[in-house]
Amino acid sequence: MAWENPSKEELKDILETSKTIAVVGLSDNPERTSYQISKIMQENGYRIIPVNPSIDEVLGEKAYSSLSDIPESFDIINVFRRPEFLLDIAKEAAQTDARIFWAQQGIINEEAFHYLKERDFTVIMDLCIKVVHAVLVNK
Repeated sequence: MAWENPSKEELKDILETSKTIAVVGLSDNPERTSYQISKIMQENGYRIIPVNPSIDEVLGEKAYSSLSDIPESFDIINVFRRPEFLLDIAKEAAQTDARIFWAQQGIINEEAFHYLKERDFTVIMDLCIKVVHAVLVNK
């Protein structure tokens, strides 16, 4: 079975009901896409939790080295890492309470998709969270 994203209705529901996004690979460089997209999502009312072992904080939030280091719950895991890292991130994600795994535009890993689907995750790949939010929620 090939990977497939949820319907527009499901995506809209995810974005309307979620409050906190753990952003794996969030950079503290304002020129980077991960920073720009996370900043916009933060401006739209989402709490952003940076996950990057190379930084201490970004966007006014403490950064964590890994998903397992985050001491609070979060709704969405938004990933800004290359496809070859997705399976390892998926395995770590499975150890959290979150059940939504969102890989940014251009990022697809079918092995990670199937691994997460077997563990009752909603998996979104190759879609920009900011664009989906702008189109489906901020009409």
